[in-house]
Amino acid sequence: MHHRMDVLAPAFRADPYPCYAELRREAPICQVEPGGMWAVSRYEDVLFVLKSPELFSSHGFKAAWQPPWIGYNPLANSMLALDPPAHTRLRGLIHRAFGARTVARLAPRVRAVAEELASGLAGEVDFIDALAMPLPAFVIGEVLGLDHGLRAHFKRWADDILSVTPGPEPPAHAGRIRMTIVELTGYLKDVVAARRRAPADDTVSDLVRAELDGQALTDTEIVDFLVLLLLGGLETTTHLLGNALLFLADHPDMMRRLRDAPDLVPLFVEELLRYDGPSQSVPRLTTREVSLAGATLPAGALVLALVASANRDERQYPDPDRFDLHRGSHGGLQFGHGIHFCIGAALARMEARAALEALVARFARVERCSGEIAYNRTLTVRGPVALPLRFIQSPLPDRSA
Repeated sequence: MHHRMDVLAPAFRADPYPCYAELRREAPICQVEPGGMWAVSRYEDVLFVLKSPELFSSHGFKAAWQPPWIGYNPLANSMLALDPPAHTRLRGLIHRAFGARTVARLAPRVRAVAEELASGLAGEVDFIDALAMPLPAFVIGEVLGLDHGLRAHFKRWADDILSVTPGPEPPAHAGRIRMTIVELTGYLKDVVAARRRAPADDTVSDLVRAELDGQALTDTEIVDFLVLLLLGGLETTTHLLGNALLFLADHPDMMRRLRDAPDLVPLFVEELLRYDGPSQSVPRLTTREVSLAGATLPAGALVLALVASANRDERQYPDPDRFDLHRGSHGGLQFGHGIHFCIGAALARMEARAALEALVARFARVERCSGEIAYNRTLTVRGPVALPLRFIQSPLPDRSA
Protein backbone atom coordinates (compact mmCIF):
# COMPACT_ATOMS: atom_id res chain seq x y z
CA MET A 1 0.00 0.00 0.00
CA HIS A 2 2.00 2.97 -1.19
CA HIS A 3 -0.98 5.35 -1.25
CA ARG A 4 -2.51 6.38 2.05
CA MET A 5 -6.04 5.26 2.68
CA ASP A 6 -8.52 8.11 3.26
CA VAL A 7 -10.97 7.15 6.00
CA LEU A 8 -13.37 9.96 5.01
CA ALA A 9 -13.54 9.11 1.27
CA PRO A 10 -17.11 8.29 0.14
CA ALA A 11 -16.18 4.81 -1.11
CA PHE A 12 -14.52 4.04 2.23
CA ARG A 13 -17.58 5.36 4.13
CA ALA A 14 -19.95 3.26 2.00
CA ASP A 15 -18.17 0.01 2.96
CA PRO A 16 -15.07 0.28 5.13
CA TYR A 17 -14.80 -3.44 5.95
CA PRO A 18 -12.71 -4.58 2.94
CA CYS A 19 -10.37 -1.63 3.62
CA TYR A 20 -10.06 -2.62 7.28
CA ALA A 21 -9.25 -6.20 6.22
CA GLU A 22 -6.51 -4.87 3.92
CA LEU A 23 -5.07 -2.75 6.76
CA ARG A 24 -5.06 -5.71 9.17
CA ARG A 25 -3.33 -7.83 6.51
CA GLU A 26 -0.85 -5.38 4.99
CA ALA A 27 -0.26 -2.58 7.48
CA PRO A 28 -1.80 -3.19 10.92
CA ILE A 29 -0.42 0.15 12.10
CA CYS A 30 -0.02 2.85 9.47
CA GLN A 31 -0.72 6.47 8.68
CA VAL A 32 -3.96 7.38 6.93
CA GLU A 33 -5.66 10.47 5.57
CA PRO A 34 -6.81 12.95 6.66
CA GLY A 35 -3.69 14.39 8.21
CA GLY A 36 -1.52 11.29 8.63
CA MET A 37 -3.31 9.94 11.71
CA TRP A 38 -2.04 6.53 12.84
CA ALA A 39 -4.65 3.81 12.27
CA VAL A 40 -4.54 0.72 14.50
CA SER A 41 -6.62 -2.08 13.00
CA ARG A 42 -6.05 -5.41 14.78
CA TYR A 43 -8.09 -6.45 17.83
CA GLU A 44 -5.12 -7.11 20.11
CA ASP A 45 -3.52 -3.73 19.32
CA VAL A 46 -6.79 -1.78 19.58
CA LEU A 47 -7.39 -3.39 22.98
CA PHE A 48 -3.87 -2.43 24.09
CA VAL A 49 -4.49 1.20 23.07
CA LEU A 50 -7.81 1.30 24.97
CA LYS A 51 -6.25 -0.35 28.05
CA SER A 52 -3.27 2.00 28.25
CA PRO A 53 -4.41 5.57 28.99
CA GLU A 54 -0.93 6.40 30.32
CA LEU A 55 0.45 5.85 26.78
CA PHE A 56 -2.60 6.73 24.70
CA SER A 57 -4.29 9.76 26.19
CA SER A 58 -7.94 10.68 25.68
CA HIS A 59 -6.74 14.21 25.00
CA GLY A 60 -6.84 12.81 21.46
CA PHE A 61 -10.48 13.95 21.49
CA LYS A 62 -9.31 17.44 22.30
CA ALA A 63 -6.90 17.39 19.37
CA ALA A 64 -9.65 16.14 17.07
CA TRP A 65 -12.54 18.26 18.36
CA GLN A 66 -11.11 21.51 19.65
CA PRO A 67 -8.94 22.88 16.86
CA PRO A 68 -7.72 26.46 17.37
CA TRP A 69 -10.52 27.92 15.22
CA ILE A 70 -13.27 26.71 17.52
CA GLY A 71 -12.31 28.18 20.88
CA TYR A 72 -14.28 26.09 23.36
CA ASN A 73 -16.02 22.81 22.52
CA PRO A 74 -17.80 21.18 25.47
CA LEU A 75 -17.42 17.75 23.88
CA ALA A 76 -13.63 18.15 23.88
CA ASN A 77 -13.75 18.94 27.61
CA SER A 78 -16.19 16.21 28.66
CA MET A 79 -15.09 13.09 30.52
CA LEU A 80 -14.69 11.33 27.18
CA ALA A 81 -11.62 13.54 26.62
CA LEU A 82 -10.14 13.16 30.12
CA ASP A 83 -7.63 10.77 31.65
CA PRO A 84 -7.41 9.67 35.31
CA PRO A 85 -7.64 11.13 37.94
CA ALA A 86 -9.97 13.83 36.54
CA HIS A 87 -11.90 11.22 34.56
CA THR A 88 -12.22 8.90 37.58
CA ARG A 89 -13.91 11.53 39.76
CA LEU A 90 -16.38 12.60 37.06
CA ARG A 91 -17.19 9.06 36.06
CA GLY A 92 -17.89 8.06 39.65
CA LEU A 93 -20.31 10.95 40.08
CA ILE A 94 -22.04 10.51 36.73
CA HIS A 95 -22.30 6.75 37.00
CA ARG A 96 -24.61 7.13 40.00
CA ALA A 97 -26.98 9.31 38.02
CA PHE A 98 -26.83 7.15 34.93
CA GLY A 99 -26.97 3.56 36.08
CA ALA A 100 -29.53 0.75 35.96
CA ARG A 101 -32.15 2.87 37.74
CA THR A 102 -32.27 5.33 34.85
CA VAL A 103 -32.67 2.51 32.31
CA ALA A 104 -35.42 0.86 34.36
CA ARG A 105 -37.22 4.18 34.82
CA LEU A 106 -37.17 4.85 31.07
CA ALA A 107 -37.86 1.37 29.63
CA PRO A 108 -41.69 1.45 29.65
CA ARG A 109 -41.77 4.94 28.11
CA VAL A 110 -39.24 3.95 25.45
CA ARG A 111 -41.26 0.86 24.51
CA ALA A 112 -44.41 2.96 24.21
CA VAL A 113 -42.71 5.52 21.94
CA ALA A 114 -41.13 2.75 19.83
CA GLU A 115 -44.59 1.18 19.35
CA GLU A 116 -46.10 4.54 18.44
CA LEU A 117 -43.36 5.38 15.91
CA ALA A 118 -43.53 1.87 14.40
CA SER A 119 -47.29 2.16 13.97
CA GLY A 120 -46.75 5.31 11.89
CA LEU A 121 -44.58 3.51 9.33
CA ALA A 122 -46.41 2.61 6.15
CA GLY A 123 -45.26 2.11 2.58
CA GLU A 124 -42.09 4.03 1.66
CA VAL A 125 -40.49 6.18 4.36
CA ASP A 126 -37.12 7.53 5.37
CA PHE A 127 -36.51 5.30 8.37
CA ILE A 128 -33.98 7.72 9.87
CA ASP A 129 -36.49 10.57 10.02
CA ALA A 130 -39.40 8.35 10.92
CA LEU A 131 -37.92 6.31 13.78
CA ALA A 132 -34.13 5.99 14.04
CA MET A 133 -33.69 9.68 14.95
CA PRO A 134 -36.87 10.48 16.95
CA LEU A 135 -36.54 7.49 19.32
CA PRO A 136 -33.08 8.36 20.74
CA ALA A 137 -34.00 12.07 20.68
CA PHE A 138 -37.03 11.25 22.84
CA VAL A 139 -34.86 9.22 25.22
CA ILE A 140 -32.32 12.02 25.62
CA GLY A 141 -35.11 14.52 26.15
CA GLU A 142 -36.47 12.26 28.91
CA VAL A 143 -33.06 11.76 30.52
CA LEU A 144 -32.38 15.48 30.51
CA GLY A 145 -35.95 16.41 31.39
CA LEU A 146 -35.98 18.69 28.35
CA ASP A 147 -38.85 20.38 26.65
CA HIS A 148 -39.72 18.01 23.80
CA GLY A 149 -40.37 20.99 21.54
CA LEU A 150 -36.59 21.37 21.40
CA ARG A 151 -36.04 17.98 19.80
CA ALA A 152 -35.99 19.68 16.40
CA HIS A 153 -32.83 21.52 17.52
CA PHE A 154 -31.05 18.39 18.83
CA LYS A 155 -30.21 17.14 15.36
CA ARG A 156 -28.81 20.48 14.19
CA TRP A 157 -26.81 20.94 17.40
CA ALA A 158 -25.43 17.40 17.17
CA ASP A 159 -24.63 17.60 13.45
CA ASP A 160 -22.87 20.96 13.84
CA ILE A 161 -20.69 19.85 16.74
CA LEU A 162 -19.88 16.47 15.17
CA SER A 163 -18.90 18.14 11.90
CA VAL A 164 -15.82 19.64 13.59
CA THR A 165 -12.65 18.36 11.93
CA PRO A 166 -9.04 19.17 12.82
CA GLY A 167 -8.54 20.97 9.49
CA PRO A 168 -9.19 24.70 8.98
CA GLU A 169 -12.84 25.45 8.15
CA PRO A 170 -14.31 28.22 5.97
CA PRO A 171 -15.11 31.21 8.24
CA ALA A 172 -18.88 30.93 7.70
CA HIS A 173 -18.95 27.29 8.80
CA ALA A 174 -16.64 27.97 11.75
CA GLY A 175 -18.84 30.89 12.84
CA ARG A 176 -21.97 28.76 12.67
CA ILE A 177 -20.44 26.02 14.83
CA ARG A 178 -19.23 28.54 17.40
CA MET A 179 -22.77 29.99 17.53
CA THR A 180 -24.26 26.52 17.98
CA ILE A 181 -21.95 25.89 20.94
CA VAL A 182 -22.95 29.19 22.57
CA GLU A 183 -26.65 28.43 22.00
CA LEU A 184 -26.48 24.85 23.24
CA THR A 185 -24.34 25.50 26.34
CA GLY A 186 -26.47 28.55 27.20
CA TYR A 187 -29.63 26.49 26.98
CA LEU A 188 -28.20 23.66 29.11
CA LYS A 189 -26.90 26.10 31.75
CA ASP A 190 -30.47 27.36 32.13
CA VAL A 191 -31.74 23.79 32.57
CA VAL A 192 -29.10 23.09 35.26
CA ALA A 193 -29.95 26.33 37.09
CA ALA A 194 -33.67 25.45 37.00
CA ARG A 195 -32.98 22.00 38.51
CA ARG A 196 -30.85 23.54 41.26
CA ARG A 197 -33.84 25.67 42.19
CA ALA A 198 -36.45 22.94 41.80
CA PRO A 199 -35.20 19.35 41.42
CA ALA A 200 -37.31 16.92 39.37
CA ASP A 201 -37.23 13.16 38.73
CA ASP A 202 -34.70 13.33 35.92
CA THR A 203 -31.02 12.79 35.33
CA VAL A 204 -30.08 16.48 35.44
CA SER A 205 -31.47 16.65 38.98
CA ASP A 206 -29.57 13.46 39.85
CA LEU A 207 -26.37 15.07 38.51
CA VAL A 208 -27.00 18.27 40.49
CA ARG A 209 -27.45 16.18 43.66
CA ALA A 210 -24.57 13.75 43.00
CA GLU A 211 -21.73 13.90 45.53
CA LEU A 212 -18.70 11.73 46.08
CA ASP A 213 -16.51 12.30 49.15
CA GLY A 214 -18.16 15.69 49.62
CA GLN A 215 -17.33 16.75 46.06
CA ALA A 216 -20.13 17.72 43.72
CA LEU A 217 -20.12 18.37 39.98
CA THR A 218 -19.71 21.98 38.85
CA ASP A 219 -22.22 23.49 36.42
CA THR A 220 -19.59 23.40 33.67
CA GLU A 221 -18.88 19.70 34.29
CA ILE A 222 -22.60 18.95 34.14
CA VAL A 223 -23.06 20.93 30.92
CA ASP A 224 -20.04 19.23 29.29
CA PHE A 225 -21.51 15.85 30.21
CA LEU A 226 -24.96 16.78 28.89
CA VAL A 227 -23.41 17.72 25.54
CA LEU A 228 -21.57 14.38 25.54
CA LEU A 229 -24.86 12.64 26.30
CA LEU A 230 -26.71 14.53 23.58
CA LEU A 231 -24.12 13.66 20.93
CA GLY A 232 -23.08 10.27 22.20
CA GLY A 233 -26.65 9.13 22.67
CA LEU A 234 -28.19 10.56 19.54
CA GLU A 235 -25.93 9.80 16.57
CA THR A 236 -24.74 6.36 17.68
CA THR A 237 -28.19 4.95 18.47
CA THR A 238 -29.63 6.43 15.27
CA HIS A 239 -26.87 4.77 13.23
CA LEU A 240 -27.28 1.48 15.10
CA LEU A 241 -31.00 1.39 14.21
CA GLY A 242 -30.27 2.42 10.60
CA ASN A 243 -27.64 -0.32 10.23
CA ALA A 244 -30.03 -2.87 11.79
CA LEU A 245 -32.84 -2.12 9.32
CA LEU A 246 -30.48 -2.12 6.38
CA PHE A 247 -29.32 -5.57 7.46
CA LEU A 248 -32.91 -6.83 7.80
CA ALA A 249 -33.81 -5.41 4.38
CA ASP A 250 -30.88 -7.31 2.85
CA HIS A 251 -31.53 -10.49 4.88
CA PRO A 252 -35.29 -11.25 4.84
CA ASP A 253 -34.57 -14.68 6.33
CA MET A 254 -33.24 -12.96 9.49
CA MET A 255 -36.36 -10.79 9.63
CA ARG A 256 -38.43 -14.00 9.54
CA ARG A 257 -36.34 -15.58 12.31
CA LEU A 258 -36.83 -12.57 14.58
CA ARG A 259 -40.57 -12.48 13.83
CA ASP A 260 -40.93 -16.14 14.73
CA ALA A 261 -38.73 -15.81 17.83
CA PRO A 262 -38.65 -12.22 19.15
CA ASP A 263 -36.58 -13.42 22.12
CA LEU A 264 -33.66 -13.58 19.64
CA VAL A 265 -33.72 -9.76 19.29
CA PRO A 266 -31.14 -9.17 22.07
CA LEU A 267 -28.71 -11.63 20.38
CA PHE A 268 -29.32 -9.88 17.06
CA VAL A 269 -28.44 -6.52 18.64
CA GLU A 270 -25.18 -7.90 20.11
CA GLU A 271 -24.01 -9.44 16.84
CA LEU A 272 -25.01 -6.35 14.86
CA LEU A 273 -22.89 -4.21 17.23
CA ARG A 274 -19.92 -6.41 16.36
CA TYR A 275 -20.72 -6.87 12.69
CA ASP A 276 -21.74 -3.33 11.69
CA GLY A 277 -21.83 -1.11 14.77
CA PRO A 278 -21.93 2.68 14.55
CA SER A 279 -18.67 3.32 16.39
CA GLN A 280 -15.75 3.18 13.96
CA SER A 281 -12.79 4.60 15.80
CA VAL A 282 -11.64 6.09 19.06
CA PRO A 283 -9.05 8.91 18.86
CA ARG A 284 -6.09 8.89 21.25
CA LEU A 285 -2.91 10.95 21.56
CA THR A 286 0.45 9.30 22.32
CA THR A 287 2.00 10.67 25.52
CA ARG A 288 5.49 9.61 24.39
CA GLU A 289 7.12 7.56 21.65
CA VAL A 290 5.47 4.12 21.66
CA SER A 291 6.28 0.95 19.76
CA LEU A 292 3.32 -1.19 18.89
CA ALA A 293 3.27 -4.29 16.67
CA GLY A 294 6.62 -3.43 15.12
CA ALA A 295 5.75 0.21 14.35
CA THR A 296 7.10 3.23 16.17
CA LEU A 297 4.63 6.01 16.85
CA PRO A 298 6.08 9.42 17.68
CA ALA A 299 5.11 11.33 20.83
CA GLY A 300 2.05 13.54 20.38
CA ALA A 301 0.72 11.48 17.45
CA LEU A 302 -3.04 11.31 16.82
CA VAL A 303 -4.00 7.62 16.88
CA LEU A 304 -7.26 6.14 15.58
CA ALA A 305 -8.06 2.88 17.34
CA LEU A 306 -10.33 1.23 14.76
CA VAL A 307 -12.86 -0.62 16.92
CA ALA A 308 -14.95 -1.54 13.85
CA SER A 309 -11.91 -3.26 12.34
CA ALA A 310 -11.05 -5.02 15.63
CA ASN A 311 -14.60 -6.40 15.62
CA ARG A 312 -13.93 -8.07 12.24
CA ASP A 313 -10.45 -9.34 13.11
CA GLU A 314 -10.13 -12.97 12.01
CA ARG A 315 -7.61 -13.57 14.83
CA GLN A 316 -10.36 -12.82 17.36
CA TYR A 317 -13.55 -13.92 15.58
CA PRO A 318 -13.46 -16.96 13.30
CA ASP A 319 -15.13 -16.23 9.95
CA PRO A 320 -15.67 -12.60 11.03
CA ASP A 321 -17.67 -11.51 7.97
CA ARG A 322 -20.41 -14.03 8.77
CA PHE A 323 -23.32 -12.73 10.85
CA ASP A 324 -23.81 -15.30 13.60
CA LEU A 325 -26.57 -14.79 16.17
CA HIS A 326 -24.97 -17.28 18.55
CA ARG A 327 -21.41 -16.00 18.40
CA GLY A 328 -21.60 -14.57 21.94
CA SER A 329 -19.30 -11.63 21.19
CA HIS A 330 -21.34 -9.17 23.31
CA GLY A 331 -20.84 -6.44 20.75
CA GLY A 332 -17.06 -6.89 20.71
CA LEU A 333 -15.30 -3.59 21.36
CA GLN A 334 -18.20 -1.49 20.08
CA PHE A 335 -18.73 0.18 23.48
CA GLY A 336 -15.01 0.53 24.11
CA HIS A 337 -13.14 -1.10 26.96
CA GLY A 338 -11.87 -0.28 30.42
CA ILE A 339 -12.16 3.10 32.10
CA HIS A 340 -14.02 4.74 29.19
CA PHE A 341 -16.42 1.84 28.58
CA CYS A 342 -19.61 3.48 27.27
CA ILE A 343 -21.71 4.72 30.19
CA GLY A 344 -24.82 4.60 27.96
CA ALA A 345 -24.38 1.00 26.78
CA ALA A 346 -27.34 -0.37 28.75
CA LEU A 347 -29.55 2.49 27.57
CA ALA A 348 -28.55 2.01 23.91
CA ARG A 349 -29.19 -1.75 24.10
CA MET A 350 -32.60 -1.15 25.65
CA GLU A 351 -33.55 1.37 22.92
CA ALA A 352 -32.41 -0.92 20.11
CA ARG A 353 -34.31 -3.90 21.55
CA ALA A 354 -37.49 -1.85 22.04
CA ALA A 355 -37.37 -0.53 18.46
CA LEU A 356 -36.66 -3.92 16.87
CA GLU A 357 -39.28 -5.74 18.94
CA ALA A 358 -41.89 -3.18 17.86
CA LEU A 359 -40.83 -3.51 14.20
CA VAL A 360 -40.69 -7.30 13.89
CA ALA A 361 -44.07 -7.61 15.60
CA ARG A 362 -45.65 -5.34 13.00
CA PHE A 363 -43.90 -5.96 9.69
CA ALA A 364 -43.37 -9.09 7.63
CA ARG A 365 -40.67 -7.56 5.43
CA VAL A 366 -38.70 -4.44 4.91
CA GLU A 367 -37.14 -3.58 1.53
CA ARG A 368 -34.69 -1.00 0.23
CA CYS A 369 -36.07 1.63 -2.09
CA SER A 370 -33.97 2.31 -5.17
CA GLY A 371 -30.92 4.57 -5.10
CA GLU A 372 -27.53 4.75 -3.41
CA ILE A 373 -27.39 5.15 0.36
CA ALA A 374 -25.33 8.12 1.50
CA TYR A 375 -23.24 7.72 4.65
CA ASN A 376 -22.28 10.45 7.11
CA ARG A 377 -18.74 11.82 7.07
CA THR A 378 -17.18 11.83 10.54
CA LEU A 379 -14.15 10.04 11.94
CA THR A 380 -15.73 8.39 14.92
CA VAL A 381 -19.18 7.06 13.97
CA ARG A 382 -20.75 5.73 10.77
CA GLY A 383 -24.31 5.31 9.56
CA PRO A 384 -26.70 6.18 6.74
CA VAL A 385 -27.75 9.84 6.54
CA ALA A 386 -31.12 8.87 5.06
CA LEU A 387 -32.58 5.40 4.64
CA PRO A 388 -35.55 5.09 2.27
CA LEU A 389 -37.26 1.79 3.05
CA ARG A 390 -40.54 0.10 2.17
CA PHE A 391 -42.40 -1.45 5.12
CA ILE A 392 -44.65 -4.40 4.34
CA GLN A 393 -47.16 -5.29 7.03
CA SER A 394 -47.83 -8.82 8.09
CA PRO A 395 -51.16 -10.10 6.81
CA LEU A 396 -53.75 -9.91 9.58
CA PRO A 397 -55.04 -13.24 10.86
CA ASP A 398 -58.22 -14.25 9.03
CA ARG A 399 -61.09 -13.40 11.37
CA SER A 400 -63.93 -14.51 9.08
CA ALA A 401 -63.34 -18.21 9.62
